[in-house]
Amino acid sequence: MIAQPETKRYTIDEYLELEIASETRSEYCDGEIIPMTGGTPNHNDIAGNLYILLKSALKSKNYRIFYVDQRLWIPDANLYTYPDVMVLPKPLELQTGRKDTVVNPCFIAEVLSKSTQNYDRGEKFVAYRTISTFQEYLLIDQYRIHVEHHVKTAAHQWLFSEYDDPNVTLSLSTLELQISIAELYENIDFSTV
Repeated sequence: MIAQPETKRYTIDEYLELEIASETRSEYCDGEIIPMTGGTPNHNDIAGNLYILLKSALKSKNYRIFYVDQRLWIPDANLYTYPDVMVLPKPLELQTGRKDTVVNPCFIAEVLSKSTQNYDRGEKFVAYRTISTFQEYLLIDQYRIHVEHHVKTAAHQWLFSEYDDPNVTLSLSTLELQISIAELYENIDFSTV
């Protein structure tokens, strides 16, 4: 029988020290450091399109919008992660003792990739739901027009909708705005996937 090598476990302090010094981003999940892979052009364009739509629509509202590089701490899941797009009400709530890690998103969006789609729909969504301020989750497919939308309706209750029609307008109830599916997928070339 061959012994399996043990996965090195890191403390939060070790992770944060490594993360700050690193040129690449990694998630921290209950002691494990998981490198994050680079995105495809479609992934980046879709996340960018959503960021621009939200930034424009919420310009005079009491929100902050973040795109890709903002670290989120989820204490109940012992998880540090970097959502593709996040909206937080002002004032920002930062992790105690940190100036670079937020804790209070009300809206999160992830662009799905083949390697992360099950995690984004499963364990990650479970972790996000432990955040008391979290109200709305968007999962956007980068390989075809398909958007999954989850809205919190009550404690432990979420309404699920999905959209495959580019002519549909999606209502983000938490932010009180509408986004066109066509605008979300503007300039996306599905022939390259």
